[in-house]
Amino acid sequence: MAWSGYQKFLALMLVVTGSINTLCTKWADKLNAQGSDGEVRQFEHPFLQAAAMFLGEILCLLTFKLVYRLRSSEHSLTQGNQNFNPFVLMPAAMFDLVGTSIMYIGLTLTYASSFQMFRGSIIIFVAMLSVTFLDRTILKREWTGIAHVIIGLLIVGVTDAIFQSNGESKGRNSLITGDLLIIVAQVISACQMVYEEKYVSGLNIPPLQAVGWEGVFGFSVLSGLLVVFYWVPAPPHFGNNARGTVEDAIDGLVQIGNNPMLLAAILGTIVSIAFFNFAGISVTKEMSATTRMVLDSIRTFVIWMVSLALRWQAFYWPHLIGFAVLILGTAIYNGLIKMPTCRRWNRETDFEREVVSTAADKSDTDGEA
Repeated sequence: MAWSGYQKFLALMLVVTGSINTLCTKWADKLNAQGSDGEVRQFEHPFLQAAAMFLGEILCLLTFKLVYRLRSSEHSLTQGNQNFNPFVLMPAAMFDLVGTSIMYIGLTLTYASSFQMFRGSIIIFVAMLSVTFLDRTILKREWTGIAHVIIGLLIVGVTDAIFQSNGESKGRNSLITGDLLIIVAQVISACQMVYEEKYVSGLNIPPLQAVGWEGVFGFSVLSGLLVVFYWVPAPPHFGNNARGTVEDAIDGLVQIGNNPMLLAAILGTIVSIAFFNFAGISVTKEMSATTRMVLDSIRTFVIWMVSLALRWQAFYWPHLIGFAVLILGTAIYNGLIKMPTCRRWNRETDFEREVVSTAADKSDTDGEA
């Protein structure tokens, strides 16, 4: 079935804004600016960037309110239950807070392309947790896809560990640590997906509204944590700010004020995550979660190409193999490619053919990332 003009627009918006979100976050990490102590240093404020991401999610709630007021409940983005307790979304917001913060720390240590590729590991953990908490059955086709995803991620990780660009400011250990942190973040994000499916999906809350409320809770709690982190000494190699603490939000804000390009990068993160969430939810509604996951793979390719073009990293051919195997695994998992040994399972009931699509429904609210 051919896509309509509106569906093509949504797909393009999803790829473009999702790519901009990750690239803007990495761009900010690579910029230098004068801090609150007068010294010029690299911008490394992952928790402040996470707060910016939650601001972008709050924009989704404002968008929902605007659409609801203009179009009432007739619009597809506003259809759903309005009589719910917002605090049911608090646990999901806390998972989002922890996962996003760890991902942004990992992003400061590794490549933007590796960051995006390793985010694909979330389907592994969502599948595992779904078996335990949602009584799901993983089909052989899905096991085959998961195996390919694991192999692809191993290739990417080993490549980061073995190869290093000339002049790369981060050491090999930093790259490995960053990759591992991103994987840990996917475990936490998978907990968020499973919680939302178990306790939130049955409430029929409009997705755009749910994302917005999670942004409100996440930003509120993180704002308090920023005050605490201002006084907590950072472990070695993680306190690159004026006070050497876990997070010096004042130093970060001063740096943003002293570098217009840094301000542009942060604003790009905020605006792009809002449009990305809107596009992602719309693609899921207009087409499918599988389509969204495929488009997310295209976004990974775009981020990788831009990173190479900007010379943020060098080209290593094993990365290409790892990326190809990762995409193949995602396609098999979602039933886009039917392996000969899996066809019998692909012909079973509709329930058995369902993918664990929750990961695609909100995997980049991300900060996406």
